[in-house]
This record gives sequence, structure tokens and C-alpha cells, in this order.
Amino acid sequence: MTSAQPQPITIRDDSIRLGQLLKLAGLAEDGFHAKELVENGMVKVNGDIETRRGKQLHGGDVVTLGEESVVVEAE
Repeated sequence: MTSAQPQPITIRDDSIRLGQLLKLAGLAEDGFHAKELVENGMVKVNGDIETRRGKQLHGGDVVTLGEESVVVEAE
């Protein structure tokens, strides 16, 4: 079952890299898995496919992988 609302992921800093967020959110098992997901065009940021694992994300950004979505929330 999927949820319509993205799940919030709280970060400690003002920004976080996409690869780190995928691991933090449990969408990727490790850094290599995150890299594969991003390079294969499977990850969207704010509705657009993102192929840069180092993309800086900020509060309010929504990351989607398949049916799962998370929204970045800064502390």
C-alpha cells in the first residue's frame, strides 16, 4: 500500500546530498545502491528525474523513487 503524502525526513543541516538522503530515508541500502538508482534515472526530485547523486536538497524538496516519496524537512 502506498501513501499519497510524502513521508517527512528531517535533516540536521540546511541541505543534504541526494545520495545521503536516499540512504537516510531507507530508499537505498548503501552509497553504491544510491548511485545506481540515481544514474539509472529512477529518482525524481520535485517531479523531475535527477541524475546527480550530489544534488543539494533543501527543506520542502520532494524525492520520489517508484511509489515512495519523502519530503525534506530542515530542523
